[in-house]
Amino acid sequence: MAQINRQLLLASRPQGAVTPDNFRLVETPLAPLADGEVRVRNHFLSLDPYMRGRMNDSKSYAAPQPLNEVMIGGTVGEVVESKNPKFAPGDKVVAMFGWQEYGTSNGAGMQKVDDTHVPLSAYLGPVGMPGVTAWYGLNRIIAPKAGETVVVSAASGAVGSVVGQLARAAGARAVGIAGGEQKCRYVTDTLGFDACVDYKAGNLYRDLKAATPNGVDGCFENVGGAGLDATLARMNAFGRIALCGFIAGYDGQPLPLQHPSLMLTQRLLVQGFIVSEHMDVWPQALEQLGTLVAQKKLHYRETIAQGLDAAPDAFIGLLKGRNFGKQLVKLI
Repeated sequence: MAQINRQLLLASRPQGAVTPDNFRLVETPLAPLADGEVRVRNHFLSLDPYMRGRMNDSKSYAAPQPLNEVMIGGTVGEVVESKNPKFAPGDKVVAMFGWQEYGTSNGAGMQKVDDTHVPLSAYLGPVGMPGVTAWYGLNRIIAPKAGETVVVSAASGAVGSVVGQLARAAGARAVGIAGGEQKCRYVTDTLGFDACVDYKAGNLYRDLKAATPNGVDGCFENVGGAGLDATLARMNAFGRIALCGFIAGYDGQPLPLQHPSLMLTQRLLVQGFIVSEHMDVWPQALEQLGTLVAQKKLHYRETIAQGLDAAPDAFIGLLKGRNFGKQLVKLI
């Protein structure tokens, strides 16, 4: 009897907010491996905000997610069968197999990882794409000097949490923006930020002003909307803004800026970036991030949904900010 692979496909494009009906679960028999192929049992599936943009059929930095195909996504897992001399059963690998229980590949795009000192799931978080995103935006765009102030939106999330810790290690003052008292306490007490502003408290600009008495020199933006507006109003001359994401507008909401003229009058550097376009820095970033995690000097938190069936609701929760830290789906 053929082994079955359970997969989640993109069945339709969202009209506004994502719903579970946008996905379809299918069961597909696994074909025998051809020469040169590798089969991986995925252990964890990564859920990330960028996936929402890929669900739209619109112009962007990457092609839209095709309909009726496995939803895109990073994975970590274990090789269970191999006809490729570069991989052996038992190898742990990071790949982009998407929302499915098994991945089959000729080995392209797969990377072996060692989970002796770094937990396997961390390769989808602080020692993976989110961590490198944080590393690049902070070090190559904001480039903080000791004593400067860096504001980070979605500060308790997979990317923002790393940004603030790296900023503090560079001698900068890190101020987070997060939703709710619990997340703000985590940002200051566990991650070591100097301050964190609760945007749900209803006093965003006033609280951010109090937390940044000397203004803001660097902004790492994950959300857009009101948080970016408030931060713009606090930017010092020649400040740097790294635009990583605009999750507040991913469901089609307009995100008008109230203070766009400040980009001119404060002579700001505003730069968007896509981390996959900067593969040259990945080895350096991953080496540093992996060492910090192994030494327990870089803290992170995970929200883990159980089973492939839970992925759609977990993804919807991610877009609404219900997760705490990195959102994962545990498949095994």
